[in-house]
Amino acid sequence: MVATPGTPSVLRVMNDRAALDLLVAHGPLTRTRIGELTGLSKPTTSQILGRLEAAGLVRTTGSQTGRPGPNAVLYEIHPGAAHVAALSADPNGITAVVADITGTERGRCRIEAHAVAEDVRNRTAQLVTEAVDGALGHAGLGHDDLTATVIGTPGAIDPGTGQLRYAPHLPGWHSRTLRAELAEVLGTPVSIENDVNLAAVAEQYEGAAQDHDDFVLAYVDEGVGAAIVLGGVLLRGATGGAGEIGYMPLPGAPLAHGGDAVAARTDAGGGFQSLVAAPAVRKLAPEAADLAGAFAQDGVLDEVARRLATGLAAVVAVVDPELVVLSGQVAKAGGSALRERVEAELTGLALPRPQLRISELDGDPILTGALRTALTQARSSVFDTSGA
Repeated sequence: MVATPGTPSVLRVMNDRAALDLLVAHGPLTRTRIGELTGLSKPTTSQILGRLEAAGLVRTTGSQTGRPGPNAVLYEIHPGAAHVAALSADPNGITAVVADITGTERGRCRIEAHAVAEDVRNRTAQLVTEAVDGALGHAGLGHDDLTATVIGTPGAIDPGTGQLRYAPHLPGWHSRTLRAELAEVLGTPVSIENDVNLAAVAEQYEGAAQDHDDFVLAYVDEGVGAAIVLGGVLLRGATGGAGEIGYMPLPGAPLAHGGDAVAARTDAGGGFQSLVAAPAVRKLAPEAADLAGAFAQDGVLDEVARRLATGLAAVVAVVDPELVVLSGQVAKAGGSALRERVEAELTGLALPRPQLRISELDGDPILTGALRTALTQARSSVFDTSGA
C-alpha cells in the first residue's frame, strides 16, 4: 500500500525524523523534553523512541539528575548507526576523515601524491582508496560501515558530462567515469564537490555565515574562487562553474585564455587570480619569508586590498549579497587590517554595501564542509524510517 500525505505511516515517519533531528541539534534529551519540543504526547513520544531504539538509531545514555522526582532517562543518536568519509584533495595529496553519524571524528589519514606509484593505472582511485582505508583503519572500521563519501577538489564537476573542469593542476581527476570508479572501490555513494563550495558549507554550519541566507565566500589562497549562496541555495551554474572568479577579467590583469586547457599555473594564466592569489602577494614582497611577512612590507596591504576590492565590487554588483566572507591563507594572513582596507576601498562606490568578515574557522574548512555534506546525505538515508 502506498502511503499518502496525512496517513499514519507518513506521520510516523515525519515524527521519527523530527525526534532524530532534535537529538542531532541538541544532543541527549529526555522523553519529556522531546515531547515538549515536538508538541507530541507522552505516549506518542514513547512509541517513537521505542521504534528508533529498536532500529538502532537511538540509545539511552544515563539519566538527568538534579530535578524533583525520579531521574529521567536521556536518549541520544546511536553513534554506530552509520559512518561517513570526508576527503580534501589538493595537488600534493589527499586527506581523509571518517566520522560517525553524530559527526564525531573516528579516524584520519593523509596520503601524499608521491606515495602512489606513477605506473598505477588509476592513480587517483588508488590515492583516494589508500586515504580512506587509512582513516577506516584508525577507526577500526571497514568499507561496509560507510554510508556516504564526499570529496572536495578544486574545480567543479560538469553536471552534463560528469567531468572535472577548472582544475588543470589535478591530473588524474578528469575522467568522466571517476565518480563511478570510486563508488565501486569504496562500496559507497561518492560525491565530488568544489572545494570552495564546501568551505561555504563550513561557514554556514559553524563560521561567519551562520544565520545568513545570502552571502559570498571569497577563497583567496594559492588559487582564487568563490561560493555564492542566494536564498540559502548554492548557485552552481549550467556547467558547475559559478563562482570561478579566479578567471574573471579585471583591469591590470592579463586575460585567462585556453578554457579547460589553460596552463596549470597558480595564476591560471591571468584574471583576478593573477592579482590577489598567494603567488601574487609574494611577488609584491619577494624578500618576505611568508605571507604575513609580505603584508608587513610598506604598501603591500594597501595594494592587495585595492585589488581585492576591485574584484569583489564586480561580484557584489551582480549578486548583491548581505555578507562577504574572506577565507584562505591570503585572507587569514592579512587579517582584520586587510578587511578594514578592503572595506574602505568599497566605501563610496555606487554599489550595495554588504558586511565584510574574515573567516575564523580553525583547521581545513574544505574538510569540514565535506564532512557536513556527507553527514547530511547519510542522515537523509539512515533517518528515513519509511521502510522500517
